[in-house]
Amino acid sequence: MKKPNLLLITVDQMRWDCLSALGHPIVETPNLDALVTKGVTFENAYSATPTCIPARAAIMTGLSQRSHGRVGYRDRVRWNYPHTIAGELAKAGYHTQCVGKMHVYPARNLCGFHNVVLHDGYLHHNRRMDDISAGEHFDHVDDYLNWARRTAGASFDLIDNGLDCNASTVARPWSQPEHLHPTNWCVSESIDFLRRRDPDKPFFLWTSFVRPHSPLDPPKPYLDMYSELNFPEPPVGDWVDEEAAAQGGLEPTTSFGHVPKRRLNQARAAYYALISHIDDQIGRLLIALQEYGVLNDTLIVFTSDHGELMGDHHYFRKALPYEGSAKVPFIAFDPGGRFGFRRGSRVERVIELRDIMPTLLDAAGAPIPETVEGESLLPLCKGESPEWRAYVHGEHAYGKLSHHFATDGREKYIWFSQTGEEQFFDLGSDPGERFNRIADPACLPRISEWRERVIRELDGREEGYVENGTLIVGRTPKACLDHLLQSSAADS
Repeated sequence: MKKPNLLLITVDQMRWDCLSALGHPIVETPNLDALVTKGVTFENAYSATPTCIPARAAIMTGLSQRSHGRVGYRDRVRWNYPHTIAGELAKAGYHTQCVGKMHVYPARNLCGFHNVVLHDGYLHHNRRMDDISAGEHFDHVDDYLNWARRTAGASFDLIDNGLDCNASTVARPWSQPEHLHPTNWCVSESIDFLRRRDPDKPFFLWTSFVRPHSPLDPPKPYLDMYSELNFPEPPVGDWVDEEAAAQGGLEPTTSFGHVPKRRLNQARAAYYALISHIDDQIGRLLIALQEYGVLNDTLIVFTSDHGELMGDHHYFRKALPYEGSAKVPFIAFDPGGRFGFRRGSRVERVIELRDIMPTLLDAAGAPIPETVEGESLLPLCKGESPEWRAYVHGEHAYGKLSHHFATDGREKYIWFSQTGEEQFFDLGSDPGERFNRIADPACLPRISEWRERVIRELDGREEGYVENGTLIVGRTPKACLDHLLQSSAADS
């Protein structure tokens, strides 16, 4: 039988709950809703290290964060992995292409792809006018920006709208014609790959959107869809320091604080608008697949690299262990029915981004490297009941909020390594994580079990988080583990 084509669609910073098919009261996502109706939806999908770089390392390598070495956010650390999803599929005879965001270093590192059409968005480290020593200046590496300048004029730039790439609380409409928006460009280039692909080979296409990551700049018709709506209040936990929150929130790039209500509502409107814009462009890509006659021969996986807190507990952006940040949407769709998926089914098993690589390799009939720590999701998509992980361990180096968490989608334990603070949430009854039950006597046996799981995960870690079976507070967190830095240095 002919090998299936593989399409991986990722968005950047989309919350797990922003699908109308999953009951979101505001956002409209008809094309993704169709995938939910016809495909398999994973209700407990997590990004173990929820920022862009480590999340993409999990996707590309199939490794846990301890193994790929990126346990926080750090730019300019070289990517030197012997096995990548694109590299293994290329070995298996696939024509491989990425369009959009890679966020690797060097920026033009192919990571096993035959070709990359790149737009990483605005990255501070390659916008420094006073430091181009790495040869990574945006003028040289970004395909979208060069295309946009040829199309809209040489003065076009990513900062024209005055919004910072981390301005999660400030929004304004896209100031150019819609077809110049990076979301449209990403789909246009993906469709062009369908034209240019080798017709004698199956393809692996990764369509990688930069939005709904800020800047919050949707085309105006999409912003208009949401601007006059009444939004429900974000959840705020009983554990939140309201006095501290009252001291922040006015800066556009705030990560914590009381944002003025009007500004917050406009930001939420723009965030949902960007998601609806992406949804329409995904519909455009699906139509193109049908027109090229390859839709029914293509396995489609949709997910996000991490979420966006968007005011939950007065937090914004990502990196934290709460559901708005660490939980992601995840849909697998088999249009042609070749894999026997249970159409319209929901899977409760807890999964992680590292499961993407073995899933696609399994679908391709390609060998899965022994290093891969994720698991193929195909049996779960078919309604089978394989042995499965009991939980996901996640973490992020994040200053005083550096943390580790463990969850099975029903309960969650969090340990803040710099303060020793612990939190425990019953997600089944409290999906908004409003009530910290760490001191609830009825929960103590479960808390002890979850704490022991985190201790086992951290035992032997170079940071020294565990001694004599006990979590040690105040150890210096690292964004990258030593083995990654040594590999990066050896490859430089």
